[in-house]
Amino acid sequence: MPPADAACLNRDAMNGRFITAATVGAVAIGAIAIAHAQQPAAPAQNVDVGKSEYDAHCAQCHGLNGQGHGPYGPMLRAGTVLPDLTALAKNNNGVFPVQRIVETIDGRVPVGAHGPKDMPIWGQIYKAQSPGVNLAYNPDAFARVKILFLTEYIYRLQAK
Repeated sequence: MPPADAACLNRDAMNGRFITAATVGAVAIGAIAIAHAQQPAAPAQNVDVGKSEYDAHCAQCHGLNGQGHGPYGPMLRAGTVLPDLTALAKNNNGVFPVQRIVETIDGRVPVGAHGPKDMPIWGQIYKAQSPGVNLAYNPDAFARVKILFLTEYIYRLQAK
C-alpha cells in the first residue's frame, strides 16, 4: 500500500471514531435532558398572603387569633379596647363588613390606635413596597390586592 492510502485509511478511521464519540455524547446529553425533564417538579408552595400580612402587621396588637390579645395591646393608651376581629360579622347582623374593613386598613376610616390620618398606615406602606416588586406594577393596585388578601384572612377568622 502506498503511504497516501494509509493516511486516508487513518483519517477515515479517525473520522469514524469522532462521529461515534459525538453520537454517543449527544445521546448521553439527550438522555440526561430527558431524565431531568421527567423529574417530578417540586410541589408548589402555597403561600397564605393574607395570614402572612396579618401575622406581620396586625397580630402584635390584635393577637394571633384576632381576639384582641396581642402582646402590644397593653401598651396602647389606657381605655383603648381592641376589637375582637373574630366577631365582626356577628356584631354586624351576621354580615362581614368587607368595605369597612378595607377602609380601616387603608386609612380611610380613622382608627385612633392606628395613628392620625396623616400617619402612613397600611395602605400607604403597601404602596411604598410596590416599586421593589416590579416597576410595572401600579402601586395603588398592589396596595389594594394586599389589603384584599388581609381582609379575606380576617373574614376567615370569623367565629362560626
